[in-house]
Amino acid sequence: MDTTELTSHLSLGETPSIEFKRCGNAPGADTFETICSFANGFGGSIFLGVEDDGGVVGIPHEKAAAIKRNIVNVVNNANVFEPPVILEFEDIDFEGANIIRIWVPSSPSIHSYKKKVYERIEDADIVVRTESQLTELCLRKQGVYTEQRVLPYVEASDLRMDMLPAIRAMALGKRRDHPWQKMTDEELLRSAGLLGKNYATNERGFNLAAVLLLGKTDVIRSLCPAYKTDALLQIDDKDRYDDRITVRENLIEAYDLLFDFCAKHLPDRFHLEGTVAVSPRDIIVREVVSNTLVHREFSSPLPARLVIDGNDLRAENASRAIFRGPIVLSEFNPVPKNPLIASFFNQIGLAEELGSGTRNLHKYAPIYAGGAPMLEEGSVFRTTVPIRKRELPETRPTQLADVAALTMEIVAEKGWVGVSDLESRGIARRTAQRGLAELVEQGSLHPEGKGRSRKYVEKPTDARPPARS
Repeated sequence: MDTTELTSHLSLGETPSIEFKRCGNAPGADTFETICSFANGFGGSIFLGVEDDGGVVGIPHEKAAAIKRNIVNVVNNANVFEPPVILEFEDIDFEGANIIRIWVPSSPSIHSYKKKVYERIEDADIVVRTESQLTELCLRKQGVYTEQRVLPYVEASDLRMDMLPAIRAMALGKRRDHPWQKMTDEELLRSAGLLGKNYATNERGFNLAAVLLLGKTDVIRSLCPAYKTDALLQIDDKDRYDDRITVRENLIEAYDLLFDFCAKHLPDRFHLEGTVAVSPRDIIVREVVSNTLVHREFSSPLPARLVIDGNDLRAENASRAIFRGPIVLSEFNPVPKNPLIASFFNQIGLAEELGSGTRNLHKYAPIYAGGAPMLEEGSVFRTTVPIRKRELPETRPTQLADVAALTMEIVAEKGWVGVSDLESRGIARRTAQRGLAELVEQGSLHPEGKGRSRKYVEKPTDARPPARS
């Protein structure tokens, strides 16, 4: 390491992968705690002879060899350090002071120092105390994707096979020549990686990804009893909620339920990109909801949460962390937590390509709310997107009669109404669609256009059919 790189480390201070130790004449216990946490995590460098604030005090040259020998002896003592760690040392001459750099590589094993397992959280070495923390650490070490666990006793009857026609339609909506169109159900499931063979155990059948994506609720609850997502609206009182749903349905159904919940309680505002109107709210909600469902560790007992309050839309879910700390877009290197589930969501248009969703959040959050999102990786993945309190809907009618009255009020104001107009007033998308369909059936409104651009205009009085008795 040259002096320029070292100077940069000293100026930046301690990080998840950089640690400073004064050391003195001998390494302290905290040095070995850091070695343990680096080995259990993503590796890192320890600089001996440096104060916590980056000030260089150096190591006496006559003590350097003994210090390195001491460290090697400790990490190879099975009564103290288990299992041993292979280290690399480097002596650095910095402005006349001797600094010892210890490079600790990431290890495939779980290490303990004096019977305690340490993990690196930000710039601190933390004892792993809970079973869930240890499980998460084990999974990361093994490189095992929980979603790929084969479940040989799961049968097609345990899955919502009736959802496959809609899934094909969604895939075709994103790609007109999608190969799933001409596949049988079994071929589709095999193509998506949901049905296959575990070559390590010779087990055959559906995997956990198949159950999570398409499973019946009771089957999911049996295999993943901790799986659920709590969605809450908390406007004024943080100890109570104004609205809440608990979602235990499969991931496809869960997406619709959570999207509708967010759309119901978040105002919409359209944004023109060229001549095309887009909804920043829908884009943001789509990314937050899909991230919460797709990129979570399903073996964790921690439920996922979506919270809307007067300031933010927040989401959190258990994660198998690739690193720890805030996600910086310029340094973002996405790694799939559940590649099969992520690919499936992408195929049917519920999620972007890996990494694109994060970039969309950074693009549209400032447009929607004037502030940047915050994403933080760790054993719990957290997303925070700012919203504007003054624009939260004060009332949220849900009865079709109320929806009809509000709809006709909007038509009177602007001459037409769309689903998005009702969503911006706090109406869930499905409720809005049902209300509009009812008014069309009654002859009060007439649809024009297709898809998301469809609008509804008032029929002339003489064109309406007689009212139903």
